[in-house]
Formats: sequence, C-alpha cells, structure tokens
Amino acid sequence: MAAAASYDDEFRSREALREAFGDSSESESDAPREVASPALVGGAGRERWRWEAVAGVRGLWLCPDFLSSDDQSRLLAAIQREGWFSDANNQAMKFGDLPPWAVELSALVRECICIGDVNVGIGPGWMNEDEDACPLPPDLLWREPLFDQLIANRYKPGEGICAHVDLMRFDDGIAIVSLESACVMCFSRECAAYDMQKRGENESTNVPVYLNPGSLVLMSGDARYHWKHEINRKPGAQLWNGRELDQDRRTSVTLRKLKASPN
Repeated sequence: MAAAASYDDEFRSREALREAFGDSSESESDAPREVASPALVGGAGRERWRWEAVAGVRGLWLCPDFLSSDDQSRLLAAIQREGWFSDANNQAMKFGDLPPWAVELSALVRECICIGDVNVGIGPGWMNEDEDACPLPPDLLWREPLFDQLIANRYKPGEGICAHVDLMRFDDGIAIVSLESACVMCFSRECAAYDMQKRGENESTNVPVYLNPGSLVLMSGDARYHWKHEINRKPGAQLWNGRELDQDRRTSVTLRKLKASPN
C-alpha cells in the first residue's frame, strides 16, 4: 500500500505541474512566465515532447525529440562560438555561472519535464507501481539553480566514453543532450549483484539506449548512482536493431549540479 501511495503522490505532483505550466500541445503564447521559453526552441517543439521510461533502469528517462533540427543547429552554433574545441582539445568544463545558452538550455529541460507527455510503458521490465511518475523528482526539479556545471564534448568517429558512474561531487539528477551523430549508450550495473533479490533475477544487467540527435536523457536515483553508462564507438560496437550505425562527429552537452560544500 505504501508503494501505491508513493505512486499516487508522484502522479498528483505531476498533474499539478501540468496545471501550472500547461500541456505540451499548448501554443507558445500560452507558455508560463515563470519558466521563460528559451530562444532555442520554437512553439512546434513542445508538441513533440514525449518522455519514455527506459525499461529495466529505474530513474532513467529519454525524450527523443527534445530539440528540433533547427534548434540543434542553433545550439551547435552557440557552442562553436565559445571557441572551446580544437584538434588538441575536444572537451570543455564550466562551473558556476554558465554561458547564457546553457542557462536557456537548463530552463528548457525543466519546461520539458513539466509539460512533456509521459509514457510509463507496459509489460515486464517497465515501471512498477511505485516508479516515479515524473522524469525528475520534485525536490531535484525545483532546486535553484537546476544545473550549475556543464561538460561539452566533441567526439570524432570511433571516440566514446568508458563505463563510469559520475563523480559523487555532483548531486543527483543529470541531463545529457546529444547532437550530430546518433549513438547507442549502454547502461550496466555498478554491481552485478545489486539488489537482485528485490528486482528479480531475470532482469538484464546491460541495457542499450538509442540516442538520436536532439535527444535528452535524464538520470536520477538508481540510474545515476547504481548504473554505469558508456558509449563504445569502436568498429562493430554501435549496433541497433541488427545494423551498425554510421559514425560521424558527435557533440554532447552534460548538465549537472555540484553538491553544496559542507559547512
């Protein structure tokens, strides 16, 4: 009964957010003043916002159509203007005061969480009755600032990331925006025996997720702390639906929140 109550509370919380911010089908002119619409997105973009709970990984959510093609181009141009990347450097990290475009992107992530439609899925491996009904728990969604650290990466074909869990210096709730080349990100348990009795022995310990250009991934709770994520872009490793993905340049923006320093 406690689990069901938790689900009901989260559902009511999300419905309250939808009442406050409107539905994803509303026009841009109806967007709330409290969360200003970033210049990155046009009104039509909100109609495509659909959240999917990734089967088997609690706290992992995907919005495949977060940014339209035009929005992706504008975001890439803003990153390019920073002048961060060169043949010798493919990564930039910023802390504290983020560039204006990153502040706008953070606001857009919050708006997408508030008004995007949610698909909780059906069948084995999908959300249990006590799974959060909102892609990000309210205590994380309404913190200020939502994010205060970013990493921008530019990967050449064949370059990826090793399996890892983000450092504990960062708080719960991490967002990743993918640009340019599509890829498969693989999630694996931090510990293969993690909570197996609670979750069932037949649950997979490796979960691939297809990240198309313009997609947004959110990790919180178990997905953030108990699952490693990696992108293996070596030849033959990027497989989806039985075919190997074409590997071109890929750019990503990761948004995180630093934990408060102890007094």
